[in-house]
Amino acid sequence: MDNANEASSSLSFASSYLSNGSSNHNPSASTSNEHVANLENLSLSRLSGSLEKLLIDTGYDYSDAEIVVEDIPVGVHRCILASRSQFFHELFKKGNDCSVKEGKPRYLMSDLVPYGAVGHEAFLVFLHYLYTGKLKASPSEVSTCVDEACAHDACRPAINYALELMYASATFQMKELVLLVQRRLLNFVEKALVEDVIPILLAAFHCQLNQLLSHCIQRVVRSDLDNTTLDRELPYEVFSEIKSLRVKSLPESSLEAMEVEDPTEKSIRRIHKALDSDDVELMKLLLNESSVTLDDAYALHYACAYCDSKIVQEVLNMGLADINRRNPRGYTVLHVAARRKEPTILVALLNKGAGVLDTTSDGQTAVAISRRLTRPKDYNEIAVQGKESNKDKLCVDVLEREMRRNSMSVNASVSSQLTADDLHMRLDYLENRVAFARLLFPAEAKVAMENAEADSEVDLNETPSARTRKLQSRLHALQKTVENGRRFFPHCSEVLDKFLEDDIPDVFFLDKGSEDEQRMKKSRFMELKDDVQKAFHKDMAENNGSGFSSTVSSSSSSSPRKGLSQRLRKK
Repeated sequence: MDNANEASSSLSFASSYLSNGSSNHNPSASTSNEHVANLENLSLSRLSGSLEKLLIDTGYDYSDAEIVVEDIPVGVHRCILASRSQFFHELFKKGNDCSVKEGKPRYLMSDLVPYGAVGHEAFLVFLHYLYTGKLKASPSEVSTCVDEACAHDACRPAINYALELMYASATFQMKELVLLVQRRLLNFVEKALVEDVIPILLAAFHCQLNQLLSHCIQRVVRSDLDNTTLDRELPYEVFSEIKSLRVKSLPESSLEAMEVEDPTEKSIRRIHKALDSDDVELMKLLLNESSVTLDDAYALHYACAYCDSKIVQEVLNMGLADINRRNPRGYTVLHVAARRKEPTILVALLNKGAGVLDTTSDGQTAVAISRRLTRPKDYNEIAVQGKESNKDKLCVDVLEREMRRNSMSVNASVSSQLTADDLHMRLDYLENRVAFARLLFPAEAKVAMENAEADSEVDLNETPSARTRKLQSRLHALQKTVENGRRFFPHCSEVLDKFLEDDIPDVFFLDKGSEDEQRMKKSRFMELKDDVQKAFHKDMAENNGSGFSSTVSSSSSSSPRKGLSQRLRKK
């Protein structure tokens, strides 16, 4: 007899025994009832184990629908989901006109959950609870951070994982699981950084969890989070309630002062709105019309938190902001950018001299902040050449590498004495190097290029003197790109050094020559790419414990190779 039949038989036996028993007249009724309760528990446990097989045993794949989570299809059984969840009952009753694969209706998690997000691991844990009635332990790869000093009792990955479970439980109307997860989130509210309470507050608001919402609001009211941040990140009604509660706690003298609008605050709001509109020129006009400075408005902090990386670069290029200025909460611009988790912004700040060793009031450096925001799943993700690297990992690597960086320097100066041939040869080499960087390491190359402003091209129809100036400008930008690569991504640069040491065909000219020549070029190119891939993973394994090597071969950049195809293009 299999487990399912055993469970069914045991349940029938237990029901029959209970209906025929007489606890009032039978001396052994108490013992018998205890025995029946044990049988029920055993039966339910076996039933749970049998249903679990549908999730974990590929030999029991009888799923009749799919839910796609983070681009991963998860097989589900509509009869079980519909019987356990009123949400799925209504969903499956309507049918699915959107997508069918191999006869199975397919649903996208992003379409099912209106607020927040539900990750693959959290959804599997939710399904396990739905099928078995048991809540599995949190998967450490998505519910902890990569900071070894962290207790993981309130770091951002732990909070985010619980929030994913909450959004799944609330959306799919599993009330008992909502209560379980809510208790976990309540425990985070007082332990977590107040910035990390904001997403809990948003979940409580969207999922209508009044107890949790009240606790979050009280925590934020007591905090030093400024109104600008709260206005940006919270729904209007929640922000209004927080402002009202803060006003009630102020003394009368402060209330009287608040009745008169501060012109400085008004100017600061206008500057922030200009940044929101990506209008740096308007921001410059506002600065000229008032006595407020970029530092007064903490404009660089604001841009690093909310604006596009190109706007951050423009504000930096104005040279009017103190790169290491601390906001009222004791955060430097680099601390704010570390929380933003945008590697392009981090590199831009470091290039301008941001202090990577500066700490917050609680002793956290930018790299510590970054590590406490990063999950092991993302940090340990294997880098694949030609595909975007994980941004969280890139941020940690950039900041750690900057802390380890010593006196290694790359000569990025452009000599005014370069002859035309020298200029073209040097430019030719750098164009190819950057092109291959974009091919093999697109995420890293993008970060290096954006901060070097190397996206411009040269118009060969201009006058010789104008063209030479643009060539020199282009050369400087490409050299800056290579310098950024060596500084912030030395491992990738080392792979490129190995790649460029051989006489490889230019990837943009693989279609030139006879058919046999093209075939030989492409074959050689694929061989070299495979060799580099192996070297890349070998180096990754060797340096896994200590990060990428900070020592980079500079042989290929010190002497331009002859024979590379000229790749200057007309606009």
